[in-house]
Amino acid sequence: MPSLKIIRKRIASVKSTQKITRAMKMVAGARLNRAQQRIVALRPYAQKTGEVLRSVAGSMTADASEGSAEVDTQAQGGGHPLLARRAEKRALIVVITSDRGLCGGINTNVGKAVEVQWRAKEADGTTVRFATIGRKGREYVARRGGQVIHDFPKPYEKLDLDRARVIAQHLAGLYARGEFDSITLVYNEFKSAISQQVVVSPLLPLAPTAGGAVEADATGFIFEPNPDALLVRLLPMYMEITMLRAMLDSQASFFGAQMTAMDAATTNAKDMIQRLTLVYNRARQAAITKELMEIIGGAEALKE
Repeated sequence: MPSLKIIRKRIASVKSTQKITRAMKMVAGARLNRAQQRIVALRPYAQKTGEVLRSVAGSMTADASEGSAEVDTQAQGGGHPLLARRAEKRALIVVITSDRGLCGGINTNVGKAVEVQWRAKEADGTTVRFATIGRKGREYVARRGGQVIHDFPKPYEKLDLDRARVIAQHLAGLYARGEFDSITLVYNEFKSAISQQVVVSPLLPLAPTAGGAVEADATGFIFEPNPDALLVRLLPMYMEITMLRAMLDSQASFFGAQMTAMDAATTNAKDMIQRLTLVYNRARQAAITKELMEIIGGAEALKE
């Protein structure tokens, strides 16, 4: 059995750790509230932006289908380089994770989803490259031999639309120049403090609506000044909002997972302290009993 001094030092160490995990839980909970409010407020706007963009792009495709063959050929890309559809020979996977750990398995789950997409595309003969947002994702890809063409450092410091715009513009440039035929986002979508779901979301080319390229009533709209001018404004807006939503989801997921992990760590530390205290009391009682027996033995020896 360990000595009383060693057990006391162990109890003190666990108590110090418990204070740290409790403080981290409180900080993560406070930050989670703010992050949750931001992502809940942004989601309806992001969804509606995507719907409007698909309606405009769909109406252009529908109008082009009624024209000449030459116009129809040009309309396959919706008249904009970001809407062009090409055979997938070069794919870019954008891995969005946290910069820090102590958050359970959310980063590992993203990494596993990335690897599934990676191997599946390579099996189809597609060249896969990576862009990483968050240190954990970069490290995961690098350990497995993936080629990271760009890393966006410290993405969550003062996370706002301007930071998302820089990333979106970089990705849009890669696609518009034809360096990649598809861009896919992989990140954690925030559900609750104890639930985060990995999402694999195609960013470019723009995915059609569930009912086809054109919504049921989209062709009845008149666009002003014209669909081409709207696309020039809507496509960058869609890219920026989609990136901001993915990063806010990832940030809220991190805080939720960290709060849950630190709560479990605090509870485990409490249980460990109780077990160590019991061991300490037993060892102390055994030491006292041994001393008493030695005193009694010595007294009996003196009587003789």
